[in-house]
Amino acid sequence: MGKPETESRRHFLRFLAASPLLAAWLPALAQQRVASEVLKASDALNVFELESIARRNIPPAHFGYLSGGVLDDRTITSNRQAFDAWGLRARRLIDVSNVDLSIRLFGKPLASPVILSPVSSQRAFHPHGEAAAARAAGKRKALQILSGLTTVSLEDVMAAHGGEVWQQIYTSNRPEAGLKIAARADAAGAGALVLTVDLAGGMRRETKVIGARADTRDCGACHRQGPGYDFSRKKMFDGIDLAGIFAGQSDSLTWDYVARLRDVSKKRLLVKGIMTAEDAAIAVRRGVDGIIVSNHGGRAEESLVGTLDVLPEIVAAVKGKIPILIDGGFRRGTDVFKALALGATAVCIGRPYCWGLGAFGEEGVNAALRLIDEELASTMRQTGITSIAGITKTSLSKRN
Repeated sequence: MGKPETESRRHFLRFLAASPLLAAWLPALAQQRVASEVLKASDALNVFELESIARRNIPPAHFGYLSGGVLDDRTITSNRQAFDAWGLRARRLIDVSNVDLSIRLFGKPLASPVILSPVSSQRAFHPHGEAAAARAAGKRKALQILSGLTTVSLEDVMAAHGGEVWQQIYTSNRPEAGLKIAARADAAGAGALVLTVDLAGGMRRETKVIGARADTRDCGACHRQGPGYDFSRKKMFDGIDLAGIFAGQSDSLTWDYVARLRDVSKKRLLVKGIMTAEDAAIAVRRGVDGIIVSNHGGRAEESLVGTLDVLPEIVAAVKGKIPILIDGGFRRGTDVFKALALGATAVCIGRPYCWGLGAFGEEGVNAALRLIDEELASTMRQTGITSIAGITKTSLSKRN
């Protein structure tokens, strides 16, 4: 190749790199490559490749539900941007040949600090739904939190998992229904109850609606919000009088509901949806056993505040008295590491394992958990740490 031709090629590549056409072209090219080259779950390089296949497999309405937030989805973006505020301090010449990801939570061993968040209606992503996720989690000795709007019953999920499963509690707009679900979960042997408190008032989930519009099927019964929503398909509402139930949470719910839950179950009780130091302090005073820092994955409010942004103030307010879990935008092992370094006890993931479920069923869920665990172990080696307990803020560097 002559010099003029080489120079021309360089000019072309510089033009292409600066062109907005490249930004539009590369994602489509990547998705095409994933679809043609990732033929089984073990081929995936990261959870984003699982997302590309899930997008192809899952109907538009269901994928819109899975991927969207509220209004302009900007809080989903905020969750991801929060990780960019922190860099990693790499350490050298430390023996990191043996890295241990195991933790103990409420005295029980888990193979990893990565936990399955509650995600509703998983049979929308794969015919086996939550049971497939449970089998994968059980084989990896990972804790699973089952949604209050599950499409497979708690009893069946526990049988598929074979280990620790917690039950999320949605009170509905009739809080007495939540008490009945809590009593059922207690009787079934759930390891803990997780009261989700971030849906008061609600906001429009516009991406979900747009996805439903693009679907050729009749999606009204599944995706309608407000009067007409069909709770009869949600297995934890079996046997409950559904007259007048149309929302996941009551707008009149207060902290007094914690005491009402204690009346029907002595299981450990966590509150999910905490985003301020003030509410974290109240949770401690009210005697809850743990909290989950969460904005519902950007699906609760358009606050533009990421969960990792508020984690330090919540850790300071709790003062080590109860475990702090967190979810919201976790996609990589580096993300998990940063949350642990800032004081989280464990990290919950939602969309990544559901991408795996939609892509390859049980094997896809296993792949999502494995990939994040592998990335976490690699990050620990780069920072000279061999156990989860050794991860502290000293391994982070604040970026401008």
